[in-house]
Amino acid sequence: MKKLEGKVALVTGSGRGIGREVALQLAAYGAKVVVNDLDAEPAEEVVALIHAAGGEAVSCVGSVTTPDFADRFVQTAMRSFGGLDIIVNNAGFTWDNVIQKMTDEQWYAIIDCHLTAPFRILRAAQPVISAMAKQEAAEGREVMRKIVNISSGAAGGNVGQSNYSTAKAGILGLTKTLSKEWGRLKVNVNAVAFGLVETRLTQALAGTDSKTVNIEGREIKVGVQQAMIDGASRAIALGRPGTATEAAGAVVLMCLPESNYLSGQTLYCGGGPGGNF
Repeated sequence: MKKLEGKVALVTGSGRGIGREVALQLAAYGAKVVVNDLDAEPAEEVVALIHAAGGEAVSCVGSVTTPDFADRFVQTAMRSFGGLDIIVNNAGFTWDNVIQKMTDEQWYAIIDCHLTAPFRILRAAQPVISAMAKQEAAEGREVMRKIVNISSGAAGGNVGQSNYSTAKAGILGLTKTLSKEWGRLKVNVNAVAFGLVETRLTQALAGTDSKTVNIEGREIKVGVQQAMIDGASRAIALGRPGTATEAAGAVVLMCLPESNYLSGQTLYCGGGPGGNF
């Protein structure tokens, strides 16, 4: 039997990058997955890949920052699969600037995506998880559930990222708080903090190259100069950035039964020691 057979997982931002790999790996372990992305095409592509491999998945397309998303996300899992066992709050992007040039729009866009959206999703999930946990306790069964919130090494502070660093530090506080609130419900609440991982947001740029991605109508600059990547790589114990597959593996570790007695913890996935983890 696969380790996550019969489990239902919700993964935000799982049409691309690390989230895509998380969804595929959870499905490979037997979980039924609710795939989310801003855009329908990448979400449906991941759903199709899971189906082709013999798994089960559905999509829930849309921005995690819309007020109705959390309830819609949770109810998609309940309607489609009748349960809720794993939540991975992965969706995110960066929109950098030094503080004197950062607009309110930049600040709230990042805070809303990385911190408010996970809060709303977990708030919406609580009554569902509580009802299931009480039923299982009445039946004399212990069923462990998993929350994995995504943080970053930038939680310790990063030049030009006051919005992102604040959000990623805040998610650690939310993680620790819910590990205490939800322990009685048999929920492991942990965080995974990433170092430098190769994604479309951290792609290497050459010379004066400039690349953008469109996120909810905003053209957001992405990419990192190769010299910066080379410098960062020299500071990484393993000597290179991580891949999306490797980053996803750290998340999935926190979803497996082997993590049933871990809660309120932050796992740093950055190829070496993390300064604040």
